[in-house]
Amino acid sequence: MAESTKVDFVVYPAHGRPFTADATFVADGQPKPIVIFTHGFKGFKDWGHFNLLARYFAERGFLFVKFNFSYNGTTLEDYSDVHDLEAFGQNNFSLELDDLHALLDLVHDAQGPLPQKELDHKRIYLIGHSRGGGSVILKAAEDERVTALATWAAVSDFDQRWDELQMQQWKQDGVQWVLNGRTGQKMPLYYQIVEDFYANRDRLEVPKAVRKLKQPLLILHGEQDETLPVQMAHDLKSWKPDAEIALLPEADHSFGGKHPYELEELPSPARTAADLSIAFFQKHG
Repeated sequence: MAESTKVDFVVYPAHGRPFTADATFVADGQPKPIVIFTHGFKGFKDWGHFNLLARYFAERGFLFVKFNFSYNGTTLEDYSDVHDLEAFGQNNFSLELDDLHALLDLVHDAQGPLPQKELDHKRIYLIGHSRGGGSVILKAAEDERVTALATWAAVSDFDQRWDELQMQQWKQDGVQWVLNGRTGQKMPLYYQIVEDFYANRDRLEVPKAVRKLKQPLLILHGEQDETLPVQMAHDLKSWKPDAEIALLPEADHSFGGKHPYELEELPSPARTAADLSIAFFQKHG
């Protein structure tokens, strides 16, 4: 099997905070379908098994792009983990959509860092994990450059967890703290994320976006998901009846992954999710 190549690059979105990304592919001069993989809340592009995932797609004929949202808590200097907690606290859904837009623009940029002869611009697919699933739904609904998309353990809305009492306290304090169970970090969430959501609600409501989605959608969710209930997958399907859905009996929220991930092979549930996504994308090429 041909060796894959990895290209690291930096993306400069309109809002001004650049972010890191990489593309993995087999460099053979042939145009390839493009997959853009979007991490979730507290995630980052090199988390766990994501580099193995990139190679898996590349070996099957795709150019696989993964990236750090600009405000996910990584920096250009150190993107090995989340450490810039001030940036993390300032993230919001509009910024994430701007990041995806900048990345899609860069894929089409003849002067950009990606070898254009390796890219098939007519086949651009999005995969979003967890909160990133919500982001790719919103982006696809507003950007016809996206051919099809798959959600892996996606949220079905962004504000379903904000109860009234918590919101009042959050607004009063200006910040709430979430624990990163993996690192023990207390991570700030500034109230601006709520203000941004309500100021841009028309653009940021996932149920509304799913209903108007023109592209084919694949919904994947693990039946052992300990973070987001399987009902969210059923909700997404109910709003877009022609979506395909597959529930994976053995899969948890991270599809068998953890950080750090020491094995050389993809976790079995992640491989299943990848195979289902690849077949779906090939069908909608």
